[in-house]
Amino acid sequence: MSASHSAATVASTPASTFVGAIRAEFIKLFSTRMWWVLLMIMVAYVGVMAAAMAGLFGSNMGDAGGMPPAEEGQLATLPSLVYSLATSLGYVFPVILGTLAVTGEYRHQTLTPTFLATPKRGRVLLAKLLVLALVGALFGAAALIGTVGIGGPILAATGNDSGLGDTETWMLIARAVLAMALWAVIGVGVGTLIPNQVAAIVVLLAFTQFVEPTLRAAALFADWAADIGRFLPGAAGDALVGASFFSLVSAGATSADPLLWWQGGLVLLAIAVVAALIGYVSAWRKDVT
Repeated sequence: MSASHSAATVASTPASTFVGAIRAEFIKLFSTRMWWVLLMIMVAYVGVMAAAMAGLFGSNMGDAGGMPPAEEGQLATLPSLVYSLATSLGYVFPVILGTLAVTGEYRHQTLTPTFLATPKRGRVLLAKLLVLALVGALFGAAALIGTVGIGGPILAATGNDSGLGDTETWMLIARAVLAMALWAVIGVGVGTLIPNQVAAIVVLLAFTQFVEPTLRAAALFADWAADIGRFLPGAAGDALVGASFFSLVSAGATSADPLLWWQGGLVLLAIAVVAALIGYVSAWRKDVT
């Protein structure tokens, strides 16, 4: 079933209640191939990278305690770095999914029947945000299956502690799932803010893969830049999770401390809310043709 046909069919069904709107969003999302294709690519990607890091660093170090100290508030064990690849590399997949979930409705012109079925547009947007948050958490769990399920055994095979008996590791895993949920919500905000699908994906990829990494690298050389850089989305996501390879590399480069985990979560949530609110006012409320 095509994305436009399935979405149009669901959107034309009554969904006047909030529960109905949520159900419609779930059906629209899961009736297409988009979500599971992104999911499979993500799991394969982070799994391969986790295997490479666990094998390379694990065989050279022989013990997880040999890691150099990370920044304040960040975990510095090898398992934490391997497992956090689920978010530090995989976050782009739920944010793309969230963006496509909105821009696809503009592209396939399914917003008109959606708004006819649910005239209160704010209710539609809230339902989409909630559904993508839950699916983003699913992506987080899947990504962690890739990093923990592949990286953990390799760490053990190279004589390292897998860290799975450590409470801090499981706290990191829980925060990683939360981070991926927030990234999906940010994707919805981006799609609402930039309704054109091609433009939204280009802007999203350009920022996440080039602009922010460049800014975070530049922040290593100036304290004032580091004070600003820690509020970037990727840096906030790393702070929420509590570990990332980038944070280890940047440890001690500046005097600026990273955000605490809850501060990072609030920054990600604020970015999503602001983007969605601006998009709601500027585009979501306009007439749809």
